This record gives sequence, C-alpha cells and structure tokens, in this order.
Amino acid sequence: MFLGLAAAVLVAIADQLSKIWVLRFFAARPDQPPYAEQTSFFNLVLTGNRGMSFGLFNNNATMNAIVFTVLATAIVIALIVWMRRAKTQLMRLALGLVIGGAIGNVIDRIYLGAVVDFLDFHLGDWHWFAFNLADAAICIGVGCLLIDGLLGPKEMPK
Repeated sequence: MFLGLAAAVLVAIADQLSKIWVLRFFAARPDQPPYAEQTSFFNLVLTGNRGMSFGLFNNNATMNAIVFTVLATAIVIALIVWMRRAKTQLMRLALGLVIGGAIGNVIDRIYLGAVVDFLDFHLGDWHWFAFNLADAAICIGVGCLLIDGLLGPKEMPK
C-alpha cells in the first residue's frame, strides 16, 4: 500500500501548494481580471467551483460543501479498502492518485467553501472546463484503473 498512500499524499500536497500559489498570484493583481494569458492555448483563471465536476450543482455553497465533503470522505474510505485488496502496483498507484485528488478538493471545500480551479486550456475560443491538479490526478488515476482493468493480470474462474 506504500506506493498508493505515497501518491495520495504527494498529490494532495502538490494540489494545495499549487492552489496557494495561484491564490497569491491573483491576490497580487487586485486591479486586474481573474485570468492571465500564458500561451496561445493556456490561461490561468481563478474560479471557485461550489458544485461537482464540470460545475454541476454549482449553487447553495453551504449545503454543497457539506454533502460533497461527506460523499468524498466515504469514497476515500472505500478506495483505501480497495487499495488494500489491490493486486497490482498500477492499481495501487491509480487509487492513490484518485484518493489524493479527492482529499485536495475536500480541503478546499472545508476551508474555502469551494474548490479552486485555475487551469484553462483552450483551442481558439473553445475553452475546456477550468480544473486543478487534484482533478487531473483523479482523471489520470481513473485512466490507469481502466488500463489495469483491461490489460492487467486476469484471475481464472474457479
């Protein structure tokens, strides 16, 4: 379980450090809008997502913070149990990425009432939803779980 737990801790720390940095970056620019163009395809933006993925249910901040925090906590507990039973290192790593990402976003909900999203990739005027390192880790972790499920070792039925 060490690999998965180490990944979870590293993701949660990196996520929180990146959010502290971006909050300070925008706080130092109080007279400017909450976005900063970086390249032709990437901007830094400052958004607070009170809902869940892709801004769904982005209303009633207090209720959402409570509901999503309780739900994420239950999911993290279930994922830790799953990690203990995982048969491959890839699965442990993947679960650690998901757990770390969930914890990073829960910390935001508890302390800020919303998840800080700031990575804005775009193609011309078409912008993907803003996200953060925790969201990226969750997506990569889920992708690794899919790869492990499709390509990993299979148990023979008894």
